[in-house]
Amino acid sequence: MLLPAPAYGRDTLADLLPAVGRALGVPDLAGASPELVLPAAQRVCFVLVDGLGELLLAARSGHTGTLRRWRADGLHRVLTAGFPTTTATSMGLIGTGLPPGGHGLVGYEVLDPDRDELLNELQWDAAVDPRRWQPHTTVFQRVAAAGVDVVRVAPPHFDGSGLTEAALRGGRFVGTPDRLPARVDAAVTAVRSAPRQLTYLYWGGLDHTGHGHGVDSAQWTAELERVDEALAELARRLPRGTLLVVTADHGMVDVHPPQRLDLAGEPDLRKGVRHVGGEPRTVQLYTEPGAAEQVAATWRSRLGTSAAVLLRSEAVAAGWFGPVEDRVRARIGDVLAVMREDTAVVDSDRMRPQTLRLIGQHGALSDAERLVPLFVVPC
Repeated sequence: MLLPAPAYGRDTLADLLPAVGRALGVPDLAGASPELVLPAAQRVCFVLVDGLGELLLAARSGHTGTLRRWRADGLHRVLTAGFPTTTATSMGLIGTGLPPGGHGLVGYEVLDPDRDELLNELQWDAAVDPRRWQPHTTVFQRVAAAGVDVVRVAPPHFDGSGLTEAALRGGRFVGTPDRLPARVDAAVTAVRSAPRQLTYLYWGGLDHTGHGHGVDSAQWTAELERVDEALAELARRLPRGTLLVVTADHGMVDVHPPQRLDLAGEPDLRKGVRHVGGEPRTVQLYTEPGAAEQVAATWRSRLGTSAAVLLRSEAVAAGWFGPVEDRVRARIGDVLAVMREDTAVVDSDRMRPQTLRLIGQHGALSDAERLVPLFVVPC
């Protein structure tokens, strides 16, 4: 049984920022889904809380007075991330309004066919031009061209990074320290700076805590409480008439070391494989010529029911990436192994020790990873 493909064009992250642009009065904004309509506003503050999955939030509702109240007031709905459920891919959806097969950010580590090397789409590589890798005009660029002041508030090192330039270019950038109050201050200042305004605020602390301590940890719950308090403060301070939009890029599941398969002890799984990309919850295998079907059969036999193992052609046909442009196709693994259960595939021969220590994981298509909340709050 295939895992569910995201319903691109209907309540996914790719539909959200075009809907924000339409709420700001930007005409003819491509990608705006007729099914996702937001209230008209002159100012919008768009908050992206990295790692805030819908199921995780629902399970901790007792710790989120603000978000729980907004949910009860009918200001909440559920969106789905794209595939894979990883930050680079989701940022591409949000920033361009396109599915992964269009924007081309198709995983955490993917093949750069021109160099036959893996590209880490979070860390990037100076040899890869992000504007060639993702050539489509972003939503921020289109909104700014329509006369809306656009400000992006995030950590300083995001400014000019490969991922930012590929997916989120447009408007002006304001770097702030990794402290929620500083981020809130900068967002309020930005929103107040123009009569027609869009501010994007990124917060990564929840994702970082989930990776390091797990989403079932007291640390993750404490960070969630801090996020909830910051959102309450932000809503209180935004100018009257501002629309506050809050969402996430993916959820997360805990995968402890005993639940993982280590390729360092699995020589048969390396046969016929040139590069192992993707991420532990969705492995993308780039195979030797003509070896894809045998590699897929070997991985299916070894992983059994714990993963769906598909050829690239099968994943594309299933709609997991949406329509795939020719320039993007070779970036997708020849074989994909997508985890069904709370397991993961790691490689202790290749991965850094700090990466192997991560508990919280994402990338696959479980509800815990793919469902994200959307709060639309008139201030």
